[in-house]
Amino acid sequence: MTETKKRIVNKARELFAKQGYENVNVNDIASACDIGRRTVYTYFTGKDEIYMAVIETELERLMACMEAVAQADLSPDRKLLEMIFTRLVAIKEVVHRNGSLKADFFQDIMLVEKVRKRFDRKEMGLLRRVLNEGVKKDVFHIENIGLTVQIIHYCLKGLEVPYIKDTLGPGISDDMAKRIVENILAGALRVRNQ
Repeated sequence: MTETKKRIVNKARELFAKQGYENVNVNDIASACDIGRRTVYTYFTGKDEIYMAVIETELERLMACMEAVAQADLSPDRKLLEMIFTRLVAIKEVVHRNGSLKADFFQDIMLVEKVRKRFDRKEMGLLRRVLNEGVKKDVFHIENIGLTVQIIHYCLKGLEVPYIKDTLGPGISDDMAKRIVENILAGALRVRNQ
C-alpha cells in the first residue's frame, strides 16, 4: 500500500470514527488528507471502497496479534486459549476505538462480513495450525480437525457481539470468562495434562 493510500485509509478511519460513515463524504476525506478528490479516486472507486479498506486494515492488525500468539513459545492448549482471548480483546478494542464506526459496524454487519472473508480464512488456518500442533504433541485428541476448526471459528464469531457489548452476563469478568472457555476447550479437545 502506498503512503498516500495509507494516509487516505487512516484519515477516513478517523473521520468515520468521529462522525459516522453516513456523515462523511469523499470531499471530507480528501480535505483531511490535504489532497484533491481526484487523488482519492486514483486509489478508490468511492466511499464504500474506502470504508472496506478501513475495516480490512483493522482486521490485518487483529490478524497480526493472533499470528504473534500462534508463533509464541507456548503449549498448544495455552496457545489456543491465548489466541481466542487475544482475538476477543483486540476486536473489542478495535470497535471501541473507532467511536461512531462502532455503530456502523453493528448496523451494517453484512458489509463487514464481506471484508471478513479473507480474515476468516487466515484465522481458520491459524486455528488449524495450532490444533495440528496439539495433536502431534499428543495434547489434543481430535477426530476431525477441519470440523473442529469450523466450530471454534463460528463459536468465536458468535461471542463477538456479546463480548464487545459486555453482555456475556452480569458480573462475568474477563478472568472468569477465560476460565470457562479453558474448561470448555479442555473437555471438547480432551486436553491431556502435561
